[in-house]
Amino acid sequence: METKDTVMMNMLTMDKGENEGEKDKGKEEVGEEEEGTQQENGRLMLADGLAERGPKSLTSCSGQQVSNGFTSSTPQSPKEGPGTADCCGGPASGPGSGPTMPLAGLRTLVVQQTSLERPRETWSKKMDFLLSVIGYAVDLGNVWRFPYICYQNGGGAFLLPYMLMAVFGGVPLFYMELALGQFHRSGCISIWKHICPIFKGIGFAICIIALYVAFYYNTIMAWALYYLLSSFRGTLPWSTCTNSWNTANCNRYMSTDHNVSWSNSSSSPAEEFYTRQVLQVHLSPGLHQLGSVSWQLALCLLFIFTIVYFSIWKGVKTSGKVVWVTATFPYLVLLVLLIRGATLPGAWRGVVFYLKPDWKKLLSTTVWIDAAAQIFFSLGPGFGVLLAFASYNPFHNNCYKDALITSSVNCMTSFLSGFVIFTVLGYMAEMRKQDVDAVAKDAGPSLLFIIYAEAIANMPAATFFSIIFFLMIIMLGLDSTFAGLEGVITAMLDEFPHILVKRREWFVFGLVCVCYLGALSTLTYGGAFVVKLFEEYATGPAVITVVLLEVIAVSWFYGTNRFCNDVQLMLGFYPGCFWRVCWVAICPSFLLFIIISFLAFPPEVSLFNYRYPQWTTVLGYCIGVSSFICVPSYMVFHLLNAKGTFKQRLLKSITPEPSSNNHRDFIVTNAV
Repeated sequence: METKDTVMMNMLTMDKGENEGEKDKGKEEVGEEEEGTQQENGRLMLADGLAERGPKSLTSCSGQQVSNGFTSSTPQSPKEGPGTADCCGGPASGPGSGPTMPLAGLRTLVVQQTSLERPRETWSKKMDFLLSVIGYAVDLGNVWRFPYICYQNGGGAFLLPYMLMAVFGGVPLFYMELALGQFHRSGCISIWKHICPIFKGIGFAICIIALYVAFYYNTIMAWALYYLLSSFRGTLPWSTCTNSWNTANCNRYMSTDHNVSWSNSSSSPAEEFYTRQVLQVHLSPGLHQLGSVSWQLALCLLFIFTIVYFSIWKGVKTSGKVVWVTATFPYLVLLVLLIRGATLPGAWRGVVFYLKPDWKKLLSTTVWIDAAAQIFFSLGPGFGVLLAFASYNPFHNNCYKDALITSSVNCMTSFLSGFVIFTVLGYMAEMRKQDVDAVAKDAGPSLLFIIYAEAIANMPAATFFSIIFFLMIIMLGLDSTFAGLEGVITAMLDEFPHILVKRREWFVFGLVCVCYLGALSTLTYGGAFVVKLFEEYATGPAVITVVLLEVIAVSWFYGTNRFCNDVQLMLGFYPGCFWRVCWVAICPSFLLFIIISFLAFPPEVSLFNYRYPQWTTVLGYCIGVSSFICVPSYMVFHLLNAKGTFKQRLLKSITPEPSSNNHRDFIVTNAV
């Protein structure tokens, strides 16, 4: 047990005649100071009047079972010898037992567990936690991925499988992680000794996956920052074909340009700005030759990581304040863009295209696969973030209500983003005299940086809308980066507290430097190909497999009943049958369904007419396995280092250690 706990137990003898008629309440406080921090670590309360209540008032004796799995035993007095005193005032058994005290002398001692560790940091306000979780869950994928997947899979009909997957898969996983983190108050590595020690490799795998995400995710924000800086001019540079990077195929094809003819080889100024000026992807033939690093993007990414560092270097006390801006500003911008988009000509065409249901598509397996994958990656269980954020909550915080609120806000944001995107796509289709599906052919970042950027460039007050739009993209990404790195930081600080707790700022600085260096490959001329490779292979399958093992470990090894008892101790109510069935059967099936579908239908990856060769698929799977390999590796390591026979080692490796957190009370009775 890593914490050093002391339980203070006093044996008080009082003469019945001298104390008759008195009602005293004794209270003793024991304070432990560490690193100049004063905290009340222990509290002893004495309850009188047991004689009047009778023997039934003694609800616990020696060997009482207490709330967190410990068994409290009353130490014997040296005079008692090996005998044990009857807790109801009867004679002590065993040799050498002396006279016993009458029942009136019994006192109930309520002793709070104490800890010599530094108290755990907590959120300054409840809203800091809620905004941090919302900011983490609501990311760039809500803006570009959900609208595209929705119209691609039947429009309004897609909402049915999406909601079913959310109710039976995404939200139960979300709730489970919040409850685990809040109860055990540990990061994604050290928490496993309290659940199932042999699965500790899951925590290390989560940290590696989080690093891979940081390698490519922040590069997208660097692109947005480049666009933001380019927006501070009268004419947006992606609105004309007269720039140095434009080619002869550049055509500004709108309804107002009557002398322009559009062909299959034509490209828009927004497309050429994105591919030839920002990414400079035309200078790289593919992944086999990435080219040199773009110094403009390197500076943009350096600025992004500087903001990240000074937002998280002090912990949730600082990041909890930053999210008041980064988590709320995107909603203000989405509202402004929705109002503006709804007033554009042709906006209704985009909305109809977005929501018109195609019920026949529900018979396709692909629709259900996309719904499951979208809700999973949108809510984001399995990245260690929810465990970390919840671990800084008060022990009795209602994380059940938090899970319902934040997951609902996340789903509603995705739905709202669809209107923001498709009102503008309808406007583009109206201006080009094309169908909406011809305009909305791009997915992913291209939907934002080409289609939406071009639409903004052709609006009145284009500069203003461009600035707030790309500022929104940056803030959506910053929230998720704060959360992802905080998950890693919390895990490492909890696992190695004696080394890293006092050096948090330096550790965060080193982590940010590693992320920046790891992202350099995404800043090259072929960096967009690297981003796509990481996104498709390095993180998706690995994190789903990790979460599947996490659910199995909690529901089947730790036990659903034990987990529900923890929730009841924490929240005051027992999870219902729906949640228990989801955790035991539905969630594992939900995750297994995604994994099998991914293996059965591997994605055909292509970008900018570059089709990824076979060796890149092997490379992608190798990157994904490099994180997941931590799970079986640690299992072997744990079994080899354990003592005893193989059966004893195996039993010990699946037996959780009792938690020793400083938020629980022991009730100890002592008869003198």
